[in-house]
Amino acid sequence: MTATTAGPAGRPHLDAVDESADRTDWVAGIPFLLVHLAPLAAFFVVVTWQDWLLCFLLYVIRMFFITAGYHRYFSHRSYRMGRVAQFIAAFGGTTAVQKGPLWWAGHHRLHHRYTDMDDDVHSPRDGIWWSHVGWILSTKYKQTDLSTIKDFAAYPELRFLERHSWIGPWLLGVACFLIGGWGGLLIGFFLSTVLLWHGTFLVNSMAHLIGRRRYATPDTSRNSMIVALITGGEGWHNNHHYLPASARQGFTWWELDPTWYVLKALAAVRLVRDLKDPPARLLDQARVREGAFDIGMFRSYWERAAKVTGERIADLSARPIGTSAEVTPPGRPTAAEDQGAEGPAAEPLSHLSGLISGVLESADHLAAATRRTRKGAKAAAESGTGDNTSE
Repeated sequence: MTATTAGPAGRPHLDAVDESADRTDWVAGIPFLLVHLAPLAAFFVVVTWQDWLLCFLLYVIRMFFITAGYHRYFSHRSYRMGRVAQFIAAFGGTTAVQKGPLWWAGHHRLHHRYTDMDDDVHSPRDGIWWSHVGWILSTKYKQTDLSTIKDFAAYPELRFLERHSWIGPWLLGVACFLIGGWGGLLIGFFLSTVLLWHGTFLVNSMAHLIGRRRYATPDTSRNSMIVALITGGEGWHNNHHYLPASARQGFTWWELDPTWYVLKALAAVRLVRDLKDPPARLLDQARVREGAFDIGMFRSYWERAAKVTGERIADLSARPIGTSAEVTPPGRPTAAEDQGAEGPAAEPLSHLSGLISGVLESADHLAAATRRTRKGAKAAAESGTGDNTSE
């Protein structure tokens, strides 16, 4: 990953190469790989239908702790609950073997702060492998930065779970063994854990690559029914990036959001409260199909094209134009003279990042100007205050 410097309007852009590049820590990743291999040992033991049922239940229950707890509560504070319920949500999340609540939520907040930019912890711009699982195995994101989640870091019991996030998985693994023996451990615990990992990771990777965009957000988030079914409603990712503080992510009746349904049931019995529902006035704004400029996709395509162009300029500049008098016309500077001390690529490449930043800043202004509601556009047209395009 490259270093980040401030560009126009505070936007990070690529200027210098960070010598301490992210890399995969394969030694620390050995347990991660072993967990993937553990379910294969089930071929050598007796596996019953109860073990498969246990696998299914642990996947669904722990996915809820991730989506409702780690994500919608700790990351976005989209609802409130008491301190005991908060601890249960955090402890349940640790059983999913995705580290502690403060680490998970802190890094997710960084993802929303810098989505699809250089400081995004898992942007698909850096490759599908990186966004899906590579960033977790890297050396850069192993520690918990409490400054990103000061609100919840103030609770000592949450800091305790953060330091001892292994307690939940070990207790659950032992319980699975006591319930179903080796089949319960290998299928009930290990297989459900692997499936849970990759179900969660799909939101970071595929939910930015496949699906449809309803809202013009400054990122590449998509809405995907498939990802939503796998993750209990997290697949409506474009909705979520448009209104991240909403506890509900499926904005229409047909956008299935099981996590929201369970939260509504918990609110009915007052285990949670103050669920944040998306405001109706905002649901009609920034719709791509109604003309809102899709700044997120524009930025993605433009940066990709600029990168290819820059690489092409550097490649052509590195090739000699000519090496003899027959090749170089009389009176024209030779290749060496034309290149100068720093090479012909120096000036074009030095202006490339500025060009990218300037175009993206203009695109941001255009995106802001086209964010409107249906009612607002209709009222403007009726009152004659809208743009006059009849000339």
